[in-house]
Amino acid sequence: MTDEALYDAFVATTLPADQFHHEQHVRVAWTFVRRHGMPGAIGEFSEALKRFAAAKGAHGLYHETITWAFLLIIAERDALQPAADWAGFAASHPDLLAWKPSVLERYYSKALLMSDRARCGFVMPDLTGPAPDVP
Repeated sequence: MTDEALYDAFVATTLPADQFHHEQHVRVAWTFVRRHGMPGAIGEFSEALKRFAAAKGAHGLYHETITWAFLLIIAERDALQPAADWAGFAASHPDLLAWKPSVLERYYSKALLMSDRARCGFVMPDLTGPAPDVP
């Protein structure tokens, strides 16, 4: 599926839930960053993700800190090491495509990330940051 087709199906909420796993989630987020820039992607993607979750009956799954943190990391990585396309971005940043362990474990303690406060609103990281080998 092309980036455009994935984006369009996600926004229209016609993408089947069983075709929207972590990698597709990151790919759509990357597309939002490319299309809307930052901070535009935060508002646009967050609202689209909430609509998608509601359309799929997954109202309680939206997590604001995870959503915003991934968008911020994607934007920073793309700014530092621009890729011509999704395949290039994904190949350069495979750690973003791993759900477990998540790249966010470098930035957030489990207790903070799983808190209601982090789910309902963005919270700043409580850990020191990425390992030295991460761009």
